[in-house]
Amino acid sequence: MATEVTVGLPSEDMFKQWIGAALPMNHDPVELVIRLVDETESRQLNRDYRGKDSPTNVLSFPFEAPAEVPVSLLGDLVICVQVVVREAAEQGKSPSAHWAHMVVHGVLHLLGYDHLTDAEAQIMEERERTILNDLHFSDPYEDKD
Repeated sequence: MATEVTVGLPSEDMFKQWIGAALPMNHDPVELVIRLVDETESRQLNRDYRGKDSPTNVLSFPFEAPAEVPVSLLGDLVICVQVVVREAAEQGKSPSAHWAHMVVHGVLHLLGYDHLTDAEAQIMEERERTILNDLHFSDPYEDKD
Protein backbone atom coordinates (compact mmCIF):
# COMPACT_ATOMS: atom_id res chain seq x y z
CA MET A 1 0.00 0.00 0.00
CA ALA A 2 1.42 3.37 -1.00
CA THR A 3 -1.01 5.71 0.70
CA GLU A 4 -1.35 7.11 4.19
CA VAL A 5 -5.11 6.50 4.13
CA THR A 6 -5.87 3.25 5.94
CA VAL A 7 -9.35 3.85 7.36
CA GLY A 8 -12.39 2.65 5.43
CA LEU A 9 -10.49 0.49 2.97
CA PRO A 10 -12.03 -2.78 1.77
CA SER A 11 -10.77 -5.96 3.38
CA GLU A 12 -8.65 -8.48 1.52
CA ASP A 13 -11.66 -10.82 1.45
CA MET A 14 -13.78 -8.13 -0.21
CA PHE A 15 -11.13 -7.57 -2.88
CA LYS A 16 -10.98 -11.33 -3.50
CA GLN A 17 -14.77 -11.56 -3.78
CA TRP A 18 -14.93 -8.73 -6.33
CA ILE A 19 -12.04 -10.14 -8.36
CA GLY A 20 -13.62 -13.60 -8.39
CA ALA A 21 -16.95 -12.18 -9.52
CA ALA A 22 -15.28 -10.42 -12.47
CA LEU A 23 -13.57 -13.57 -13.72
CA PRO A 24 -15.47 -15.80 -16.15
CA MET A 25 -16.93 -18.99 -14.68
CA ASN A 26 -14.48 -21.90 -14.68
CA HIS A 27 -11.56 -19.48 -15.20
CA ASP A 28 -8.21 -20.85 -14.11
CA PRO A 29 -7.00 -19.39 -10.82
CA VAL A 30 -5.10 -16.14 -11.29
CA GLU A 31 -2.85 -13.86 -9.35
CA LEU A 32 -2.98 -10.11 -9.55
CA VAL A 33 -1.52 -7.22 -7.65
CA ILE A 34 -3.66 -4.43 -6.24
CA ARG A 35 -1.65 -1.38 -5.26
CA LEU A 36 -3.48 1.33 -3.34
CA VAL A 37 -1.88 4.70 -3.99
CA ASP A 38 -2.28 8.39 -3.27
CA GLU A 39 -3.09 11.07 -5.83
CA THR A 40 0.57 11.94 -6.46
CA GLU A 41 1.48 8.42 -7.58
CA SER A 42 -1.78 7.97 -9.51
CA ARG A 43 -1.17 11.24 -11.37
CA GLN A 44 2.40 10.26 -12.22
CA LEU A 45 1.39 6.82 -13.52
CA ASN A 46 -1.58 8.23 -15.45
CA ARG A 47 0.70 10.84 -17.03
CA ASP A 48 3.49 8.38 -17.84
CA TYR A 49 1.29 5.59 -19.23
CA ARG A 50 -1.81 7.35 -20.56
CA GLY A 51 -0.61 10.90 -21.24
CA LYS A 52 -3.19 12.35 -18.83
CA ASP A 53 -1.75 14.68 -16.18
CA SER A 54 -4.27 14.02 -13.40
CA PRO A 55 -4.94 11.31 -10.86
CA THR A 56 -7.45 8.65 -11.86
CA ASN A 57 -9.51 6.05 -10.02
CA VAL A 58 -8.01 2.83 -11.40
CA LEU A 59 -5.23 1.90 -13.79
CA SER A 60 -4.84 -1.61 -15.20
CA PHE A 61 -1.56 -3.11 -16.31
CA PRO A 62 -2.05 -6.52 -17.95
CA PHE A 63 0.82 -8.98 -17.68
CA GLU A 64 1.78 -10.75 -20.87
CA ALA A 65 4.24 -13.56 -20.34
CA PRO A 66 6.01 -15.20 -23.25
CA ALA A 67 3.95 -18.12 -24.57
CA GLU A 68 6.46 -20.66 -23.30
CA VAL A 69 6.25 -19.34 -19.72
CA PRO A 70 3.19 -20.68 -17.89
CA VAL A 71 2.22 -18.13 -15.24
CA SER A 72 -1.05 -17.28 -13.58
CA LEU A 73 -0.31 -13.56 -13.16
CA LEU A 74 -3.14 -11.55 -14.73
CA GLY A 75 -1.59 -8.15 -14.08
CA ASP A 76 -1.65 -5.17 -11.74
CA LEU A 77 -4.39 -2.79 -10.65
CA VAL A 78 -3.38 0.58 -9.25
CA ILE A 79 -6.25 2.22 -7.37
CA CYS A 80 -6.14 5.78 -6.05
CA VAL A 81 -7.78 5.79 -2.64
CA GLN A 82 -8.59 9.51 -2.53
CA VAL A 83 -10.15 9.52 -6.01
CA VAL A 84 -12.33 6.49 -5.27
CA VAL A 85 -13.53 7.95 -1.96
CA ARG A 86 -14.22 11.35 -3.54
CA GLU A 87 -16.06 9.86 -6.53
CA ALA A 88 -18.25 7.70 -4.29
CA ALA A 89 -19.32 10.79 -2.35
CA GLU A 90 -19.85 12.89 -5.50
CA GLN A 91 -21.90 10.13 -7.13
CA GLY A 92 -23.94 9.39 -4.02
CA LYS A 93 -22.71 5.78 -3.86
CA SER A 94 -21.62 3.79 -0.87
CA PRO A 95 -17.84 3.51 -0.70
CA SER A 96 -18.04 -0.30 -0.97
CA ALA A 97 -20.19 -0.07 -4.11
CA HIS A 98 -17.66 2.21 -5.78
CA TRP A 99 -14.68 0.16 -4.63
CA ALA A 100 -16.35 -2.97 -6.04
CA HIS A 101 -17.01 -1.15 -9.32
CA MET A 102 -13.39 -0.01 -9.62
CA VAL A 103 -12.05 -3.51 -8.94
CA VAL A 104 -14.48 -5.13 -11.39
CA HIS A 105 -13.72 -2.44 -14.00
CA GLY A 106 -9.98 -2.93 -13.57
CA VAL A 107 -10.17 -6.73 -13.75
CA LEU A 108 -12.24 -6.51 -16.94
CA HIS A 109 -9.50 -4.35 -18.45
CA LEU A 110 -6.96 -7.02 -17.46
CA LEU A 111 -9.15 -9.57 -19.25
CA GLY A 112 -9.08 -7.49 -22.45
CA TYR A 113 -12.25 -5.42 -22.21
CA ASP A 114 -12.05 -1.74 -23.13
CA HIS A 115 -14.24 1.30 -23.67
CA LEU A 116 -12.46 3.27 -26.36
CA THR A 117 -15.42 3.08 -28.74
CA ASP A 118 -19.15 3.28 -28.01
CA ALA A 119 -19.56 -0.37 -28.97
CA GLU A 120 -16.75 -1.48 -26.64
CA ALA A 121 -18.12 0.69 -23.84
CA GLN A 122 -21.58 -0.81 -24.21
CA ILE A 123 -20.20 -4.36 -23.95
CA MET A 124 -17.95 -3.55 -20.99
CA GLU A 125 -20.58 -1.55 -19.10
CA GLU A 126 -23.17 -4.29 -19.53
CA ARG A 127 -20.69 -6.83 -18.16
CA GLU A 128 -19.99 -4.54 -15.20
CA ARG A 129 -23.71 -4.10 -14.52
CA THR A 130 -24.26 -7.86 -14.51
CA ILE A 131 -21.32 -8.57 -12.20
CA LEU A 132 -22.22 -5.79 -9.78
CA ASN A 133 -25.86 -6.84 -9.75
CA ASP A 134 -24.75 -10.39 -8.86
CA LEU A 135 -22.79 -8.81 -5.98
CA HIS A 136 -25.97 -6.97 -4.91
CA PHE A 137 -24.77 -3.51 -5.95
CA SER A 138 -26.87 -1.15 -8.04
CA ASP A 139 -26.13 -0.12 -11.62
CA PRO A 140 -22.98 2.04 -11.47
CA TYR A 141 -24.06 3.88 -14.61
CA GLU A 142 -27.70 4.61 -13.68
CA ASP A 143 -27.13 8.37 -13.57
CA LYS A 144 -24.97 8.34 -16.71
CA ASP A 145 -27.75 8.37 -19.30
